[in-house]
Amino acid sequence: MRGRALLAVGLVLVGVFSIGLALGQVTGPFRLPAWLSGLDDPPPGDALEPSRPTRIEIPALGLRARVHPVGLDPDGAIAAPSMRRADEAGWYEDGPSPGQFGPAVIVGHVDDRDGPAVFHRLATVDRGTRIEIARRDRQVATFQVTDVRSYDKAALPAREVYGDFSRPGLRLITCGGRWVGGAEGYAENVVIFATLIAARSD
Repeated sequence: MRGRALLAVGLVLVGVFSIGLALGQVTGPFRLPAWLSGLDDPPPGDALEPSRPTRIEIPALGLRARVHPVGLDPDGAIAAPSMRRADEAGWYEDGPSPGQFGPAVIVGHVDDRDGPAVFHRLATVDRGTRIEIARRDRQVATFQVTDVRSYDKAALPAREVYGDFSRPGLRLITCGGRWVGGAEGYAENVVIFATLIAARSD
């Protein structure tokens, strides 16, 4: 289990999520950070069995969207949803699924050429907001937002964002801050931190 957890974390620690008009990827080289070698084993077992997410709902934002798996692009970065699917979110399928121990990572565009996209209001959520993730196994995992943070894309603290395997968690990631254009798009990443509080059959 330890090796799988380290691999999953290593694969998401490839940089920052850049998203904007015609942009959307996690950029940066793939390398396993030295601090991962000291990561404790995650607790035995999982809160929920692995199962891919199919839908995300944030009632406080009026958000209800499909979720589809994404992997890595040819550069070793997390592949963002296609701009043709900017109204959907992408789950990083080589990491934990929502409800397992560790941070399940779901990414989405803030906008596209036609205007607001799936995560355009993500930065406005408050602590305590509930997020529901429907899964293929017909379980619905309910998470509660514990923090909303923005990071400069050049200074994303990888361990802080991706390193907690002590509980089932969720990270929603999109872009924020000012538009700077070029390959960078927006200047910041918005990261929603949430933890599992309940699960039910759908």
